[in-house]
Amino acid sequence: MEAFEYAIRKDIRNNPIVREVDEARVRDMWRSATAGVVLVVILLYSAWQHFELIRYGYRIAQVEHQRADEQQANRRLRLSIQTLSRPDRIEHLAAKLKLAPPSKEDTVILERVIPGDAPAQSVVAQRQ
Repeated sequence: MEAFEYAIRKDIRNNPIVREVDEARVRDMWRSATAGVVLVVILLYSAWQHFELIRYGYRIAQVEHQRADEQQANRRLRLSIQTLSRPDRIEHLAAKLKLAPPSKEDTVILERVIPGDAPAQSVVAQRQ
C-alpha cells in the first residue's frame, strides 16, 4: 500500500504570479530616494567645506611660518648691513688698503639747483 501512495502524481503548477504595480508605493520610493540623494549631497558638500577650511588653515600656518623665517632673515641682513657699514670698520679697512681721506683740493661740492616757478602764461607754438 505504501507504493501506491507514491504512485499518485500531484499536479503542481509553477506559474509566475503577476502583480499589478502599486503607483503610490513607487511614488513613495522615488520620494525616499530623492530625499536620500539630497541628504547625501548636502553631507558631501558640508564635508568638502570642512576639509577645505582645514586645508586653508594648514596653508595659513605654513605661510605664517615662512613669513616669520623671512622676517628673521631680514633682521639678520639688516644687522649685517649695520655691522659692515660702521665708520670705524671702514676706517680700519681704508688704513689696511693705505687709502687717505680726500684733501680740500680733491673735494668738489655740487650745489643743488632749485627749479624756478613756472611762468604765469605759457606760449604754445602752432603749425601752419
